[in-house]
Amino acid sequence: MNILLIEDDNKISDFIKEGLEQEGHHVEAVYDGLSGYELAKDRPFDLLILDLMLPKMDGLSVLQALKKEAIKIPVLILSAKHSVEDRIIGLDTGADDYLVKPFSFAELLARINAIYRRKSEVPAEAQLQFQDLFLDRYNRKVVCSGKSLDLQTKEFALLELLMRNKERVLSKNFILDRIWNINFDPQTNVVDVLVCRLRNKIEKSSGRKYIHTIRGIGYALKGE
Repeated sequence: MNILLIEDDNKISDFIKEGLEQEGHHVEAVYDGLSGYELAKDRPFDLLILDLMLPKMDGLSVLQALKKEAIKIPVLILSAKHSVEDRIIGLDTGADDYLVKPFSFAELLARINAIYRRKSEVPAEAQLQFQDLFLDRYNRKVVCSGKSLDLQTKEFALLELLMRNKERVLSKNFILDRIWNINFDPQTNVVDVLVCRLRNKIEKSSGRKYIHTIRGIGYALKGE
């Protein structure tokens, strides 16, 4: 792959560049966010490895700018910022994965290969239905009881996950891993907040309860 690495620590940058080039990849390394953004905007890359705490332009700003320019490139964040909230913000901003420093090169390589496999997968079926809920993943449309629902990105992803696993109980850990690609932290309530938002929108449209709380376990999409 042709990889862009934006990392201001010279030792870490050299370590990653040397290791990936030994694996047969080509790596272009830059040391500040602004230079990396300009390079990603002007040249095609298969993957961006991105630090967050960068001079001139921080990593999240780079992500936001690329998104605004509609530049589609898989992004792996590599950062010393390790809290669940930091990882959620990075993934919600547009990253495909988040690896915390310090890290092993073997795990970095495994994460890169996983991103490549996900991007190469055959797309899943385009339309899903559960009773009077309809989801069109290609056009990103949801209809409930004949009414169109305006869902945010994570709400849409959660509904799709529930519809693909209808009548099954999904744990909070499972949802957190699939929607944000991070492990469960008992101190975070992001899953509960997301479920509540989605449930309210569905019930307001249909007057029916589709998303059920299974106390102590998680959530399930099923009929009343």
